Amino acid sequence: MTYCVAIKTNAGMVFLSDTRTNAGVDNISKYRKMFTWEVPGERVITMMTAGNLAITQAVISLLQENIDKPQEGIDTLLSAESMFRVAEIVGDAMRIIQTRYGTNIAQMGESTMSSIIVGGQRAGGGMRLFHVYSAGNFIEAGEDTPYFQIGEHKYGKPILDRVINVESPVNVSVTAALLSMDSTLRSNLSVGMPLDFSVVHADEMRFSQIRRIEEHDQNYLALSDAWSSALRNAFNDMFDFSVV
Repeated sequence: MTYCVAIKTNAGMVFLSDTRTNAGVDNISKYRKMFTWEVPGERVITMMTAGNLAITQAVISLLQENIDKPQEGIDTLLSAESMFRVAEIVGDAMRIIQTRYGTNIAQMGESTMSSIIVGGQRAGGGMRLFHVYSAGNFIEAGEDTPYFQIGEHKYGKPILDRVINVESPVNVSVTAALLSMDSTLRSNLSVGMPLDFSVVHADEMRFSQIRRIEEHDQNYLALSDAWSSALRNAFNDMFDFSVV
């Protein structure tokens, strides 16, 4: 399975994904689910994928092929005039791949359901974050819900709802995303390390961080341990309703 989370606030954007895929308890693999493109000072884009791996890999390959071998009249991620147009291009690629392979996959009894989060910023425009569905349609994150999750989202959602709003600084978004992932890792074996992580500050048009967080990363482990300890302490300090 998968867990990916993206947060967009006024200060910047944070993207985090796991790398585990599984087709049963004895067939577990690691695949990158985060993909990035950067033209420093001009545009920065991150995509994260969930769902049918063959479908999402084909979508990414088609998008990259159009960049590597541009054709007249075909917009690419690096030539699109806006982030809205980028979302349209991703949706178009999703429809092409679903049409090409969807019927045959469905006849084999397999699901082609797939989701893609795409976000970033282009010079002259604001940061934007979209969730693209299997049909190629999409929605955009807004002030009321400034984040998207795909995959096994239920375990990591409560902390985002309690902590994140559009005024949250980037460091708060980073911590919330990591703790959201930590909660998911602890509760769902289909989500696993290592993690891919990227951060964009508003109007910088470049990544301030792109890195992989391995299983034994000391900073991540310290954050996880501190969160567990804080939760235990908070629980112990709660009012005891059983004696009322």
